Amino acid sequence: MYAILGGSGLAKLSVLQNIRRQVMRTPYGEPSGALTLGTLAGREVVFLARHGYGHTLPPHEINYRANVWALKEIGARGVIAVASVGGIRDDFGPGTLVVPHQIIDYTHGRKHTLFSGAEAAVVHVDFTQPYAPRMRALLLDAARRCDETAVDGAVYACTQGPRLETAAEIERIARDGGDLVGMTGMPEAALAREADLDYAALCVVVNHAAGRGSSKDEIKLAELDEVLRATIQRAVRIVECAVGATS
Repeated sequence: MYAILGGSGLAKLSVLQNIRRQVMRTPYGEPSGALTLGTLAGREVVFLARHGYGHTLPPHEINYRANVWALKEIGARGVIAVASVGGIRDDFGPGTLVVPHQIIDYTHGRKHTLFSGAEAAVVHVDFTQPYAPRMRALLLDAARRCDETAVDGAVYACTQGPRLETAAEIERIARDGGDLVGMTGMPEAALAREADLDYAALCVVVNHAAGRGSSKDEIKLAELDEVLRATIQRAVRIVECAVGATS
C-alpha cells in the first residue's frame, strides 16, 4: 500500500473511493489528522494532508514524526509526497511539475529523528540519495504514460517558513545549488528513510521564487491559488497513474 501526502492545494483527494477514516495515536503525538484510507485506480492507498484537513498547520508546526510513524504503522510501504514550491531555476516557472533528486535542509528546531529520548540508541541512516530511485522512476514513468510533463531531477531547498524568502536568501540558495524552494521536504524525507519507507516527491511550482522572473519585485500571493488549482489536478493524474501501475 502506498501513502500519499498532500500539501498546499491537496487537502483532500477527491478521486479516492470506498473511503474510511482511521484515527492514529503515535509515540510522538498527534498526526496532522486522521488517515484517509480508500482505493485509487483500483488499489488501496492511504492519504494524509500534512497541513491538516483545514490547512491549519504551518510548515514549522507539522508533526512530521507522528505523520511518518502513522503511515508506517498503518502498513504503507512507500510515500508519494505532493508539495507546492517556488521555482529558482529559470526554466522552473509556474505550472511546472518536478520530481527532485536531492535536498538541502535550511530548517531549524524541527524534530528531525525518530531515534530520540533518554534510552534511544544513536542510529545513523544513509541519506546520500534522499529520494528512493524506484519511487522517482514510478512517478516519472507515470507522467509519461498519462501525457504529462514532469522534469526529472532538481535540488529541493527546504526553508523554515512560514514566511516566504527574501531575494537575497534565494540568491544564496541558488549559489548553494538549489533549484526549488519549499518548506515541508525536511525532515519528512529523512524520517521516511529512518522508517524504511520508500519516499519521493512530486513538486508543483506555483511561483517564481523571490527576486526571480515575475517575482522580481514581489510575489503576488493572490495569483498563486489559480496556478495551484490548475496544476494540482495534473499532479493528481500522475499520482493516480503511478498507483495504478503498481502491483
